[in-house]
This record gives sequence, structure tokens and C-alpha cells, in this order.
Amino acid sequence: MLGSLTEVLSGKKILITDDDVRNIFSLTKALEKYKVEVIVAMDGKHALEQINQNPDVDVVLMDMMMPEMDGYETIKVIRKMPAFKKLPIIAITAKSMIGEREKCITAGASDYISKPVDIDQLLSLLRVWMYES
Repeated sequence: MLGSLTEVLSGKKILITDDDVRNIFSLTKALEKYKVEVIVAMDGKHALEQINQNPDVDVVLMDMMMPEMDGYETIKVIRKMPAFKKLPIIAITAKSMIGEREKCITAGASDYISKPVDIDQLLSLLRVWMYES
């Protein structure tokens, strides 16, 4: 039996990468109830900086559609870093098109969720990935 959500998530560090502050705000608000430490990045380059500054990050929520450096590119760069080969990265995409999940997984994402993010679905994904790590 998996531990309660608060037990599994409490004290974990989650990096949320999204170019839309409203998404960051709603995800942060939902996650902070579970005593999670949230780190924020507004784009791919910022996400890479945050990961380097916070190598103890437990999971990354990665928006796939961002200007300049998108989520696909960012995940590929993260996966090239030996320390983060197994880091759980959950792709968040507005496109729920056929093949989108495969595209995210091929880029190196551990899992995939579409927007608008269903918080219960996100929490169950986090529980699985946190429990395993």
C-alpha cells in the first residue's frame, strides 16, 4: 500500500517550468498543501539553471510549449546530465493529440499529463514517481 499523499510528498522539492504564471500559481497552490517545496522556472533555460542550483530536486513538471527553449529541448538537455538520468520529469502539454505522449516520452519525459491539469491525476502521478524514487 502506498503511503498517504502527504507522507509521500512532504519535504519533496518540485521544479515547475511553465511560461504562464497562472499555471505556476495553480500548481503551486495545489502542491503546497502537501508540504512540498516548489521551485519555479519560466522557461527552459531558467529550468536548467534551477536544476543546477538545486541538484536535490525530486521531480520536474515541464510545460512542453514554451518560447525560445521548449520542454522537449529542455528535457533532452537534462537527460544528458548524468546526475539527472533517472529524475522523474512529467511533461505537461496543451496538446492531447494522438502521438503526443510518445513524443514526450521519446524526448525523455517519465510521464505525461495534458492541460488543463487535473490535480487529482497529477497527484497520483507524483505519488507513483515519488514512491518509486
